[in-house]
Amino acid sequence: MMTRRSQYGFTLVEMIMVIVITGIIGGMVAMFLKAPIQQYMDVSRRADMTDIADTALRRVGRDLRLALPNSVRVNTSSAGASTIYYLDFLLTSDGGRYRVGAGGTNDILDFTLADTSFEVLGTVRTCLANDQVVVYNLGITGADAYAGDNRTTCNSVVAPKINIAAKQFPFESPSARFQIVHEQVRYICNPVTQTLTRYSFSGNAIVPPSAAVPGAGGALLASNVSKCEFKYDPLVVAMRAGLVTMNLGITKDSETVTLYSATHVSSVP
Repeated sequence: MMTRRSQYGFTLVEMIMVIVITGIIGGMVAMFLKAPIQQYMDVSRRADMTDIADTALRRVGRDLRLALPNSVRVNTSSAGASTIYYLDFLLTSDGGRYRVGAGGTNDILDFTLADTSFEVLGTVRTCLANDQVVVYNLGITGADAYAGDNRTTCNSVVAPKINIAAKQFPFESPSARFQIVHEQVRYICNPVTQTLTRYSFSGNAIVPPSAAVPGAGGALLASNVSKCEFKYDPLVVAMRAGLVTMNLGITKDSETVTLYSATHVSSVP
């Protein structure tokens, strides 16, 4: 004779109880994990915003260190409740000293007539397209590189001379210095469009600074800009250096990171 054996399994009630208990435990675990995960996402977002602002300000500062003395200008315009800032300066690519006395080829820079060449002390790199030679830029009427008072085209470099478009420079530099300007740079910080944009233009496109957008072709440095401010103090260090201060705020997900930066610029032409 064969003995019947009973077979046991899970009842529907037991399965539902297991599902309910698992859900309760999962919910409790999720509550404990929510805070660390949210904190990680917040830290990651703040680091990203800080990196964007820091990179943009470093780029502006790097350009400012090559600014032609007395060429930095800050302008503003209103857009509703916001203020748009415009930072302009002429970017130098080289410079040096010109000969003022006998020696070498005796080709001095003549300030009594429209000179076409002069001898330099040391070496200067080859002129690039649209390079401009500037002598003693004071940034005032009669000695303003933006207006072309003391600026002319650099045609070529045939060591030890620089050949230039005929120009009678208005003032001699006390230290016999000259600079070569390659382009005009304009940074526009616009909280309305939430952007910080870099524009550059050279040659005949160099214009006196104003609160105007130069047109298309700008390079976007930062987006999500909610706050920005440029300030320039030209006489911060005994009339030898100016100071450009910059505040840039980046906002994402209702949180703002604001960075401050300051850059010294030479005021000695």
